[in-house]
Amino acid sequence: MKKSISIISAIAQNDKLLLQAAEKIMGLIPSGQILVDSDHFSFIYIMEEQIDYTYIVLPEAIWPFLKMALEQKLPLYIGYGDDQIELEGFHEEMENLIANIKGNSNYGNDMVTKVEAIF
Repeated sequence: MKKSISIISAIAQNDKLLLQAAEKIMGLIPSGQILVDSDHFSFIYIMEEQIDYTYIVLPEAIWPFLKMALEQKLPLYIGYGDDQIELEGFHEEMENLIANIKGNSNYGNDMVTKVEAIF
C-alpha cells in the first residue's frame, strides 16, 4: 500500500500557498502528477521516494485555497516543520483535471457537483 500524507491546513503567504502536511516530507520528490479520489472527495498529488510513491491528500476542505492559487498563479508548496517542497507542475495538471471532471459523470455525480461548486 502506498503511503499517504494528509494536508491539514493551507496558508497563503509571501506570494505562495503553503500546504501544511500532517507528517514529515523530507526526501520526497514532486512528480507533477495528480490523481482524483472520488470516493473521498480529494485530489492526490504524487510524490516520489527512493523506491515507491507517497500520496499527498488534498481534501475538499482546502479546495478554496487551491482555487485561489490557480487564479492568482501562486506556486504551491507542501511543508512540515522547516521543510518545504514546491509541488511542480501543479497548475497545469490541476487545470486539466478540473476541465475533465466538469460535467463528466465518470467521476461520480457527487464529485462533479463539488468540483463545479468550487472551481
